[in-house]
Amino acid sequence: MPEYQTGYLIGFHSCDREVGLRLINGRDEIRPSNNNWDWLGPGSYFWEQDPSRALQYATENAAGLQKNKIAAETPFVIGAIIDPGNCLNLVEFISLEILKTAYYILKEIKDATGQKMPVNNGNNRALDCDVIKYIHKSNADEGKMPYDTIRCAFPEGEEAYPGAMISSRLHIQICVCNPECIKGYFLPKPLDKYNPHLLEMIDR
Repeated sequence: MPEYQTGYLIGFHSCDREVGLRLINGRDEIRPSNNNWDWLGPGSYFWEQDPSRALQYATENAAGLQKNKIAAETPFVIGAIIDPGNCLNLVEFISLEILKTAYYILKEIKDATGQKMPVNNGNNRALDCDVIKYIHKSNADEGKMPYDTIRCAFPEGEEAYPGAMISSRLHIQICVCNPECIKGYFLPKPLDKYNPHLLEMIDR
């Protein structure tokens, strides 16, 4: 757990409009992702403090430009209040040391059993996913407190400008492993900016 915790986080989830409305109305629960390319491992993913990026992803997903098992039909964004709880915060030194140690232990295990380590390939983060899953497994095996959330910066996209070390789609994502850490959902305002397709339905 981080030594310094500032309280709740605000995250934004990209989804289909019908799914988002069910979540907002309390008629459904968010379904965790569990793909072998999920870079922070199994859990529910949120864009931290960035509803515009969430809408961009939902729109690209609906257009088939972003990989997902089930594409959104109508792009939608919901906000969530998240208690980070026991957070593997990969923008802090201690958590990065845990991550690095887990990688080398997992590699030793794979080498000893003649298995190959997975490889990251673009946005397919099979290696990162495997390391995170190993951290969860080793915590369980050793009786350690499980991680409720994982938080990390993602250097996505091209360089923001020629020679930049900042990428054009740099963002922070939160992976919620423990659904009890999601304290509530809300619609981000202004609605016409973040959920234009909601207004289309209301106006009908």
